[in-house]
Formats: sequence, C-alpha cells, structure tokens
Amino acid sequence: MLKYISRRVLILIPVLLGVSFLVFAILAMMPADVAAVQLGVSATPEGIEKWNEEHGLNDPFLKRYFDYMGGLLTGDPGVSWSSNTPIKTEFVQRIPSTMALTAGTIVLVILLGVPVGVISAIRQYSIFDNISRLLAMLLTSLPAFWLGLLLMLNVLPATGGGSFAHYILPWITLSTAMAAQMIRMTRSTMLEVIRADYVQTARAKGARPVRVVMVHELRNALLPIITVVGIILGQTLGGAIVTETIFALPGVGTYLLQGIFKYDMPVVMISVLFIAAVIGVINLLIDILYMYIDPRLRSQFVKG
Repeated sequence: MLKYISRRVLILIPVLLGVSFLVFAILAMMPADVAAVQLGVSATPEGIEKWNEEHGLNDPFLKRYFDYMGGLLTGDPGVSWSSNTPIKTEFVQRIPSTMALTAGTIVLVILLGVPVGVISAIRQYSIFDNISRLLAMLLTSLPAFWLGLLLMLNVLPATGGGSFAHYILPWITLSTAMAAQMIRMTRSTMLEVIRADYVQTARAKGARPVRVVMVHELRNALLPIITVVGIILGQTLGGAIVTETIFALPGVGTYLLQGIFKYDMPVVMISVLFIAAVIGVINLLIDILYMYIDPRLRSQFVKG
C-alpha cells in the first residue's frame, strides 16, 4: 500500500509542474500592460520601464518561470503586485476560510444526499421517491449565485467569515445543487445493487432488512458514491470563487478573483496551484479509499 501511495504522489508532482507552467504561460501572454495597470494614473514611460525591470518582466519567459518556481519551492511565493505585500502571510490566513467552506459543504452533501438517495431507492416510485427526484431536478437547475442572493434575508450574517453563523448561508448555497447530484447518483447506484443476486440471496436467508441495506447494498454501492464525493470536492473548490464573492468570505476564491481583476500574477499563481494541489490530494485519497473498500482492487495491487 505504501508503494502505491508513493507512486501516486510521484505522479502528482509532474501534474502540478505542468499546471504551473501552463498558468504562468497564459498569464505571461496577457494583452494588458501590467505595469500601467499597477501604477494607475501615475504611470509614465519611465515608471513603467522601471516597474518592469524591478519585477523581472524584461527577462526571458523561461528565466521568469524558473525564478518564480525556485522561490515557490523555497517557501517564498513572492510579493503581490497590486498591494506590494508578502503573499505568504495573506494567503495562509485565507486557507482556513476556504477549508471550512469546503468541509462544511461536503458534510452537508453526504448527510443529505446519501440517506435520501438510499431511501428513494428502497421505496422506488413511492411518494417520497417522486418528491425527492423532483426536488433534485429543481435544485440542480438553481444557479448558486441566484440562490445565494435569495438566502440573504437578514436572519443570518450575510457577509464576512468571523463565526460559525457566517458559514451557514454559504454552506447551503454551495451544497444545494451538489446534494441533488448526490441523491440522484446514490439512488441509481442503489437500484443496481438491490437487484443483484447476492442481495436476493441474503434476503432469502432471512437477513435483517437493516443488515441487507447497510452491509450488502450500501457497501457495494460505495465506489460510485465515493467517486461523486471526489468530483463534488473539486466542484466545491471551483464554486468557492462565486460563493465567497457573494458572501464576502476572506478565502482563497476571493483572493484569486481579486488577483485576476488586478492582473496580479503572483496572487493568481499561488491560488491556482493551491486549488490544483488540493484536487490532486483529493484524487489520491479517493484512490486509497478504493483500495480499502474493494478487496478485488486490493488483491490486484498486491498480486501486481
């Protein structure tokens, strides 16, 4: 197992390097004059030339890229071009907000999506099943930004991230469509498992209904569900940009958006690389869970 994990970690390294190179290249081809944007109305030809020289924009592309990656690998992501402050301090302060938003969202998605999906499959075509499917379709079609604005009813804090209450509305906004997705996936997967021969055999042997559902049905339906959880986690990090902006949460998403608007390349780079690294780690954890849940995958790996 350790060998498998080490191999996957080694695969993650070139992926992140590829993402960093691609994003750096895209930012380097920005049509706008970055120096003029940063200097604003006080920009002069001499000031623009001096700013470009100070920030290395006159150097060749590859030299700029390797200089940036060298600093990043030593723990120095650079200085923000727009605020002229060290990125490391400000970025680290924003990580807990995004992690809290992501963790709360996925907990809500699992707690709502999996039980409702299981009950809908067990009671197929019942009133509960019909209502849950209708709600799932409706919730899937609701845009997150529209739902977020709709939830601002002055009952809970609508902006900021200073307390637990500040995250309730963002959690609801971000988890609604994803919970609907989880309900549909859990229901369809459970319906396939319910009709399996081993489930019918367990029922014929007199196994208790709860044991049949939890041990024989839900356990064998976990692999597709875990896959959806991994996809939803990636969607959560992407959706955090919109949700954090709506509710003014001081997270990585708003930091990335500010960097894009201000043509702040170091801010955009560190934010994108952070999101890519988290998604890579999530995929690694999903693969490890596969190995633990499915004995067939575990035996194939040991045999290999």
